[in-house]
Amino acid sequence: MLNAFKNHTADQFPFLKNSRNVIAISGGIDSVVLAHLCHKLDFKIALAHCNFNLRGKESDSDEEFVLDLGEQLNVEVFVQNFDTEAYAKENKCSIQMAARELRYDWFSELAQQLNFDYILTAHHADDNLETFLINFTRGTGLNGLTGIPALNDNIARPLLPFSRETIEAYAKIENIEWREDSSNSSRKYLRNKLRHEVVPILKEINSQLLDSFQSTLQHLNDTADIVEESLNAVAKRAITHMDENHITFKISEFKKVNNPKAYLFEMFKDYGFSEWNDVVNLLDAETGKYVVSNTHKLIKHREFLILTDCHYELVSESQSGLFFTKSDIEIGKVQTPIGILFFDEAEALLDNSKTTIYVNLEKLKYPLELRPWETGDVFHPIGMKGKKKVSKFLKDEKLTPFEKKDTWVLTSENKIVWVVGRRADERFKVTDQTNQILKIELK
Repeated sequence: MLNAFKNHTADQFPFLKNSRNVIAISGGIDSVVLAHLCHKLDFKIALAHCNFNLRGKESDSDEEFVLDLGEQLNVEVFVQNFDTEAYAKENKCSIQMAARELRYDWFSELAQQLNFDYILTAHHADDNLETFLINFTRGTGLNGLTGIPALNDNIARPLLPFSRETIEAYAKIENIEWREDSSNSSRKYLRNKLRHEVVPILKEINSQLLDSFQSTLQHLNDTADIVEESLNAVAKRAITHMDENHITFKISEFKKVNNPKAYLFEMFKDYGFSEWNDVVNLLDAETGKYVVSNTHKLIKHREFLILTDCHYELVSESQSGLFFTKSDIEIGKVQTPIGILFFDEAEALLDNSKTTIYVNLEKLKYPLELRPWETGDVFHPIGMKGKKKVSKFLKDEKLTPFEKKDTWVLTSENKIVWVVGRRADERFKVTDQTNQILKIELK
């Protein structure tokens, strides 16, 4: 196995040889064998062990074993203790999920603080099969059936091609000691049920099951590449606007494809949506209809779907106004939540634009206030006779709900000087009688 591991890492993970690597080690056979293999190949390694304090003295014995292994291999060992049950209760998740989150968060923090290049985990071919079956039984898309990635950011899994049987055989030949986790024999968890009850039957049916599975994974990954290429092409045509707060999609592009539901699923599956028929129905829904997940909201607006983070709405609704004194204006530059406002006296009047206006400085009364527009706000759009509600103006401009939400107004004595980025107010416009002109620009 050592030669096979050496050839595999040289081919697929050549960077590990000269990298600083930390091995996630439980004390079980898989991670212990990985540590021995890397040590024999002279990889620069350290060991990182999580004590989840779930099995009493057994957990403490695992920790002691890993510390002893570090001395045996003459490598540094890092240990972190967790109150896993308290974390699971606080975050309303399963013990397994809690352990996973705690483990990977700590590994990431450790790598960042101590400048480790890669985190090595001991996932192997049987783990890959079990993960596939778990996703399959729970229901998943194509990505859930493409297996555990061999390299995911800085997490590398160099044992993935090797079976549990191969790893056990190597450990026995090399007289490698390891710790047995008593919870692995329990049928309480789905993974263990599959490992002890389902996978042995599948291997009995097909003695070359893992080889066949590897071949299937390769085909599925090839198909996933084709799907991603097609998805990217549709996304490129469909996305009309993207910023840190929301993404706007053109509905017509989804209607052009043969299977809109499939594209919608692939496009939005990472945002927590589960009611896919409701998502599909948005394509023909009335403006204002929406679907929500725990984290995101997908809204139908005219001929668009708009995806936004639910948290964004809460933040934007809580924003308050800013007040500018005369001295602020004289400084000439003010940082605001919507950009930088520049103020400068102008010698002559130029045409107003959406981002630059010219106003009669003598009509301004300080302090000026910059704030989100409110229901009931009224202004006198420049170039028009009479007044108009800001809400009606924004509707006539055919703004999306989020463009409306992001609209602010600049006021003087509660009179709107500028619907910022949209239209100046007639009452403050420059005339032939104006002596002082103020240029206001948003960047």
